[in-house]
Amino acid sequence: MAYDPVPGAAEQMADGLRRVLAPNPSPMTDRGTNTYLLGCDDLVVIDPGPDMPAHMAALQQAIGGARVSHIVVTHSHLDHSPLAAPLSRLTGAPVLAFGDSQAGRSAVMRRLIADGYAGGGEGVDSGFVPDRCVADGALIATPAGDLGVLHTPGHMGNHICLTWRDVAFSGDLVMDWATSLVSPPDGDVRDFIASCRKLRAAGASILYSGHGAPVTDPAARIDWLIAHRMERRAEVLAALTAGPRDIAAITATVYSDVPQSVWPIAARNVFAQLIELVDAGQVTAQPSLASDSVFALSHPV
Repeated sequence: MAYDPVPGAAEQMADGLRRVLAPNPSPMTDRGTNTYLLGCDDLVVIDPGPDMPAHMAALQQAIGGARVSHIVVTHSHLDHSPLAAPLSRLTGAPVLAFGDSQAGRSAVMRRLIADGYAGGGEGVDSGFVPDRCVADGALIATPAGDLGVLHTPGHMGNHICLTWRDVAFSGDLVMDWATSLVSPPDGDVRDFIASCRKLRAAGASILYSGHGAPVTDPAARIDWLIAHRMERRAEVLAALTAGPRDIAAITATVYSDVPQSVWPIAARNVFAQLIELVDAGQVTAQPSLASDSVFALSHPV
């Protein structure tokens, strides 16, 4: 399926499914955020997108005279959720999500925050509050068909994927064009891998992601993403065989194959790996677990 979208244009993806691309391209969003419209006379809007007047106008044009029954947000990053409230006020449709921007965080991330860690937070819509919280395994009954809810934390604690017919909307968990940022305390590597496996088990034929083209071979893509994270974990451990190191030094070793301009983002992924390794007892952090700690193998080889 070719991916050459025009921002603002409502593109037919399948029977009863259109995509409207937001005009917010960046290294983190590819061409921009994909907003999906399900249905015909009664619509479900998935991921209304960033707070941009041009995108709101494009959504209004695409909606036309149809009724919007539901607005569903896969997760509350600033490129996905800010238009939910304005669109709800305009249409009267409720906003559904797993929870607010603090919902769904893993126990280790909650401990990290309790210990004073205030890092991360890249692009979080901190004021986001849904009208209705939907739990893992819930079915959202809509005129466009039932949406199955899968709680899939990892990229963000309140992330959900949605199954519909034989396809799924994968938000930022699984994308065709890039791997997901996993940045503590909102992102968690262990959760990410578990969520990928959960989505794979759903057996969707196509994944419609938050950015980029549809994923037409979900099983292969998810298997690659899991293997990639495991390879990165092995590389982090290998980097520590030379002795204790901080995150900057580990990142420079593990990500030596990418431009240095990407290293600050890569360092967030490295920290996420280290948090899991410390929690598993494979790595120690001195003086305590933080982004400026010195890390070492618990049992040096």
